[in-house]
Amino acid sequence: QVQLVESGGGLVQTGGTLTLSCAASGTIFSLVAMGWYRQTPGNQREFVAYITSDDRTNYEDSVKGRFTVSGDNAKKTVNLQMNSLKPEDTAVYYCYAEIMDLVSPGRYKRNTYWGQGTQVTVSS
Repeated sequence: QVQLVESGGGLVQTGGTLTLSCAASGTIFSLVAMGWYRQTPGNQREFVAYITSDDRTNYEDSVKGRFTVSGDNAKKTVNLQMNSLKPEDTAVYYCYAEIMDLVSPGRYKRNTYWGQGTQVTVSS
């Protein structure tokens, strides 16, 4: 099984900076991508950013220019540096990993694993 452990959440003032970190462990045959979603009460989880194993990145429009996602494929880690934080960035942030699992010799299955979530609160 694969486990994801996040760290780095907390309380920050508007305009401040936080960096979230996430580490994956367990049986990982091939890492496809890692990234972040966020969720506020009563709303669906929404995409924030991802980085692929070949270092391609993508961001949700509202965080472009403020957030930076980075990763270390060998260490199976992903970070999210969040600058110029706004109250609307307040949410529980979830790390995820897309992994190719070896099902049997020559057969693979793409699975998504999630962390437990870390709270980010931006005060106005």
